[in-house]
Amino acid sequence: MAVHGADEIQNHLQEVRARRAQMRESLTAVLDALAVPLGRPDVWRERARTALAELAHDFADHVDMAERPDGMFGVLLQDNPRLTGPVETLLGEHASLSEDLSAALATLDRDGPVEDLPALREELTALVGRFVRHRQRGSDLLWEAYAVDIGGQG
Repeated sequence: MAVHGADEIQNHLQEVRARRAQMRESLTAVLDALAVPLGRPDVWRERARTALAELAHDFADHVDMAERPDGMFGVLLQDNPRLTGPVETLLGEHASLSEDLSAALATLDRDGPVEDLPALREELTALVGRFVRHRQRGSDLLWEAYAVDIGGQG
């Protein structure tokens, strides 16, 4: 088992904090877009699509940072193999969140009107909730591994 130095871990945690801040901003933008009145379907759709595209970009960066060979999960598991289960849970969430985000973007990218905007808004609101819970589990995991608070605000 490789034990990583404090500087290496701090560098990873600093990157995690930066990615969390970006993703939080994207999630806030999605929530703001979802709050646009449905009486203006074209405006709602464009704002939701733009915000979801930014979230997809930020989430892809997050997944890369966490899953790359020298990324946060690799470092964390080398130092804390007992946390394999929670890491595998987060990895599964990466896949399902990415798939659902892609499906939502595809729905918004289709030509013609969206059949049921209120239902879509509910689905997207639930998706944002899943992202929030994913971020919470990630924070808990890093606390468990390193007893460090990566920051709820960002």
